[in-house]
Amino acid sequence: MAEPTSFSFPAPPEDGWRQTHLGRLMGHALRRFDARVLQLMAHNVEVPLALSNLAARQQVSAAHIHITRHLSLGGDRLTDLAQRAGMSKQAMADLVDQCAAWGLVTRSSDPRDARARLVRFTATGLAWLQAFRDAVAQAEAEFRAEVGDDVATVVSMGLEAYAGGSGCLY
Repeated sequence: MAEPTSFSFPAPPEDGWRQTHLGRLMGHALRRFDARVLQLMAHNVEVPLALSNLAARQQVSAAHIHITRHLSLGGDRLTDLAQRAGMSKQAMADLVDQCAAWGLVTRSSDPRDARARLVRFTATGLAWLQAFRDAVAQAEAEFRAEVGDDVATVVSMGLEAYAGGSGCLY
């Protein structure tokens, strides 16, 4: 009976880079930043209680923040909103439906095209937007305090330059 042949596999290549490359670090930083913003919004007394409770129970996600980030104050067509947020029209429609149920946005007729609808902030949505603005400002201040003003400035300038080079800002 022949002895089993032993195979020798080459040592696997070093793969620590997968945990530390720039894209992964930016992704982790964005998730941390968005989580902090939502946490701050959950505790903002200016946010309507029902929305604050949704944020506190983590029912509001970074996806919902896309509407907050991208919906213009004058309102937008769903297609334009989805494009600006880098989402499919169907995914954005689902978010708009949910945000409408929460009272953040409403759909109204587009005066330029009777077939189209505009998504607009409600009064509650504008309060949510202000809370978002306040939370972003505080999260940015916390980032500056953690890494220092010089590093924060360089990071901000670098990200602006990098994002601007792609031709699209999400």
